[in-house]
Amino acid sequence: MARPRFLPDNLTLMLFAVVLTASIFPCTGVVAVGFDWLTTFMIGLLFFMHGAKLSRQAVIAGMVHWRLHVTVLLCTFAVFPLLGLVLKPALLLVITPDLYLGILFLCVLPSTVQSSIAFTSVARGNVPAAICAASASNLLGIFLTPLIVGVIIVAHSAGHSSLDSILKIVYQLLLPFVAGQIARPWIGAWMDRNKSWLRWVDQSSVLLVVYVAFSEAVNQGLWRQVPPVMLISLIVISALLLAIIMAITTFGSRRLGFNKEDEITIVFCGSKKSLASGVPMAKVLFASQTVGMVLLPLMLFHQIQLMVCAILAQRYGSRPDQAKPAG
Repeated sequence: MARPRFLPDNLTLMLFAVVLTASIFPCTGVVAVGFDWLTTFMIGLLFFMHGAKLSRQAVIAGMVHWRLHVTVLLCTFAVFPLLGLVLKPALLLVITPDLYLGILFLCVLPSTVQSSIAFTSVARGNVPAAICAASASNLLGIFLTPLIVGVIIVAHSAGHSSLDSILKIVYQLLLPFVAGQIARPWIGAWMDRNKSWLRWVDQSSVLLVVYVAFSEAVNQGLWRQVPPVMLISLIVISALLLAIIMAITTFGSRRLGFNKEDEITIVFCGSKKSLASGVPMAKVLFASQTVGMVLLPLMLFHQIQLMVCAILAQRYGSRPDQAKPAG
C-alpha cells in the first residue's frame, strides 16, 4: 500500500526524460538561441507567479513562533552552506570543481514549500508553523540565495562577472517577484482558483530550463566529464549531506527544547532544498556552459530527499499520541 510513496514523483520522472532527450537530441545553433530567450521569459513569469501566490497572511500568522522560524532559517542558509564549505577538501577528491560548485549551490537554496508542508502533515507535526517557515524560507531565498552565491560561490567561478550576476538577479528574479506581490490583490484569488493548470506552467518552466541547460552541457561534453563512477559518488554525497543535516536538525531541535511537533517541522523544513527555485536561479546565476553540471547534484538530491522524507514522515506519523497534562 505504501510502496508508491517511495517511487519517483512525476516531476522527477519528467526531469529524467528531459535529461535523456537533451543527451540524445541537444538543441544547437539558432534553436538554442531561441530556447534561451524563451527560458528568460519563462523564468520571469515563474517568479512573477511566486510573488503573486505567496500569501502574506500565512507568514504573518506564524511569526509568533519566532524561535522555530529562526532555527529553520539558520539551518537552511547558514548550517547547510557551512557544511558544503567544510566538506570541500574531501569532495574535490571524488568530483570535479564544477560539480562541487553544484553542491555549494544546492547548500544555499531555500526550502521547498509544498512537500515540506505535506510531509509535516503526514508526520503529525506543527503544520501552521511549517506553512510559515517554508514560505519565509522561499521569500528570503529570493534575496539570500543570490547574495550567498555572490559571497561564497562566484569566487569559485572564474570569469563570471559579479555585476552581471547582480543585474540578472534584479531584472529576471526580483522585479518579477515584486510585481507579482503588487499584483496579488487583483490576481491572487484567480490564481488560487486555477492552481492545477498554473502548476503545469510552473513545472514546464523548470523542464524547459533543464532541457536548455543540459543541451548546452552535453554539447560541452557533460557525460565525458561525469563517468558512471562519479555519478555514483554524487549520489553518495547527496545522501551523506541529507543524513548530516537531518541529524543536526533532529538533535539540535531537541537540545533547544522544542517539542516533538516542532521538531518534525524543523527537520522537514530545515533539511529540504527547492528544485523549483533552484533550476531558474541557476540559469540566471551561472554561465551557460556550467549550468548543467551545477544542476546535476540538485536533481539527485531532490529525489533522495523525497524518498527519505516519505519514510521518515511515516515513522513520525505512526508514533503513539502523548498524554497531554491536565489543565
